[in-house]
This record gives sequence, structure tokens and C-alpha cells, in this order.
Amino acid sequence: MSQIKTVSVIGAGGKMGMRISANLQRSDYQMFYCESAPQGQQRVAAEGREISDANSVVPLSDVVILAVPDIVLGKVSESVVPQMKSGAILLTLDPAAAYANLIAQRADIEYAVAHPCHPSVFLERYTKEEHADAFGGVAALQHVAAAYEAGSAEQKAELSNVIKVMYGPVEQVHWVTVTQLAYLEPTLVETVACMVGAFMKEALDETVKHSGVPEEAAKAMLYGHIQIALAVAFRATNPFSDACMIAMEYGREKIVKPDWKQIFDQKELDIVIARMLKIDAIRR
Repeated sequence: MSQIKTVSVIGAGGKMGMRISANLQRSDYQMFYCESAPQGQQRVAAEGREISDANSVVPLSDVVILAVPDIVLGKVSESVVPQMKSGAILLTLDPAAAYANLIAQRADIEYAVAHPCHPSVFLERYTKEEHADAFGGVAALQHVAAAYEAGSAEQKAELSNVIKVMYGPVEQVHWVTVTQLAYLEPTLVETVACMVGAFMKEALDETVKHSGVPEEAAKAMLYGHIQIALAVAFRATNPFSDACMIAMEYGREKIVKPDWKQIFDQKELDIVIARMLKIDAIRR
């Protein structure tokens, strides 16, 4: 692969397409923005980006980014991949479709996945813009996890530059395999972390409903203790108290299944990704 100079975004008017295009628009890359939906085209045009025809620009592009929902990645790739030039990179933003082998294949192009880690809960923030940027890609520093299994060190460095721009500001790109990236998302951060976050909100609502405690008091207690729980568990700032440890163990007995770690079995990873993609089973 030669130096990356030309990048196309397919689905440029969607949620992720708009996010990454805002950063790529300010880069030195020659950019093409492709969007088929009329409302999406309006959003792209409103930001001063010219709509390009995918059939015309994909054959010119060194990197083609598919910023479309997981469930249509396979279908979209079937129309895009045959048009790509030899040696170009197809970059997707989530690992599910790549893990399930739904992406159209060609022996003479490269495949990569890059997913943002989002700004850390432990990130030191100094400006209002950094505090407001919970998702990343605007002002708050974040990391990215990416898979490019066939790429050389030089190719990964070249692609890293694109990834750092589209998700910027980025501190580091962590290179893993597609399967490892799938264990990170969905298993670690969606099956576990996002579920726990939603569960805590449900527990907050139930506390207010069941005990009658004022909602603002419950929020104040929970929000502060979320910070303490994460700091102690992940950074060992102070140990949990003996009484807290007893309550935590009681919580595990009542809430957590003893066999919960089975979610890390690959057959379970296959099941959750198939559900996410709304298919019967992944392809091997």
C-alpha cells in the first residue's frame, strides 16, 4: 500500500458518518462524502461538504470507510468492494460484521476495523469543551482499538494517521485481532459495562419508588459512589471497608449468576453477535 491520500466515507450523513466527517474535513486527505438518503444528504450539505457518487469515487480511494449500521454492512460491502482499487483498505467502525464474516471479500484489498474507546472516566479534563465531550471525537482525548491483521508495521502506522484524525483527539491506537476486538465490544463494554450502567439507573429508580427518598438525594448518593467504586476497584485509591465488602458479597449472591463468566466463551460471543446482527448464526 502506498501513502494514503484519498478517503471516501460511505454513509456520511449518518450519526457516525457525520462525527468522523467533521474531523476528516479538516484534514489534508482528499475527501469524498457519499450518502444515499435525502435527509442524510441535507445534513452533509449543511456542513459544507459536497456529496459524491460512490460509484465514481470508490475506485479512486485509498481508504473506504463504511459508516453504516452493522446490520447492513454486509449488503453495502457487496456493492462497494468490487469497485475498490487493488491495495485499498476497507475500514469498518465496529467488529461485529467482520467477526461474523459478513463483509464481501477480495484477495487484493485490505480490511480493517477501528472502534473508539471513548474518553476515559479517569480522564483529566480542563475545559468546558472537554467536559461536554462524553462520546469523544471533539475535544476530549480518547484511545482507539483497531484490527488490521494483514497489515505491516508501516501500513498500520499509515492507517493510524487516518484513525487518529477521524476519532481525534486520540492518544493511542491499540492493535488487536478482530476476535479480540469483538471481545472488547460487545462482550466487555456492552454485555457487561453498558448493562451495568443501565442496571444502576434501574436500581436508582427502584430506590426512589420503594423507599420514597427524594430523587435528588438518591442521585447525589449514587453518582458520588459510582466514582468511589470505580476509583477503588480500578485504581486502589483506598480499600473498600469491611462492611462494604460484606454488602458487595451479598449483592453478588442476589444479583450475579455464579456462571456469569461463560459470556467469554466464544460460542457465547457468537450468539450475542448473531443477535446484534439479526442473523441466525455467524459464518465460519
